[in-house]
Amino acid sequence: MEIERKFTIKHLPENLESYPFYHIEQAYLNTNPVIRVRKEDNNYYLTYKGRGMMAREEYNLTLNEESYYHLLEKADGIIISKKRYMIPLKNPQFKSGSATPPEDYTLTIELDIFDEPLAPLTLAEVEFGSKEAAESFLPPDWFLEDVTYDPAYHNSNLSRAKESK
Repeated sequence: MEIERKFTIKHLPENLESYPFYHIEQAYLNTNPVIRVRKEDNNYYLTYKGRGMMAREEYNLTLNEESYYHLLEKADGIIISKKRYMIPLKNPQFKSGSATPPEDYTLTIELDIFDEPLAPLTLAEVEFGSKEAAESFLPPDWFLEDVTYDPAYHNSNLSRAKESK
């Protein structure tokens, strides 16, 4: 089960280049249900995502390079290309009254900076271990709008947003 919230951002964090990152390329074979192929640096995956906005089933299968490129030719819409930074969020804040995590608790912000034709779009995603944690999460001040429940910000829909390359 993938449980995540998604946000637009006000500004990029300082020292962005000091964080680890991946180059991601992905395309969609189907959008309902979501079936995606992804290249993450030199790793290749086929992903199935169930229905839902904040919480949904997700299954990843490893592909080899040949299979990835074969399936990529069958994809609909544009190929999404982005750089994903993995930014630790130490001692994240949660609404009062929710369970208090341990002092050394850290979440990871996955900051996606999209290439053309979706640039200058930048989105931050945070994954959680429970729906309760996701719902009580207080985002850092450099986050802007919570777009978790806006289907326009799902990558599967973004892949169809700008059909021309």
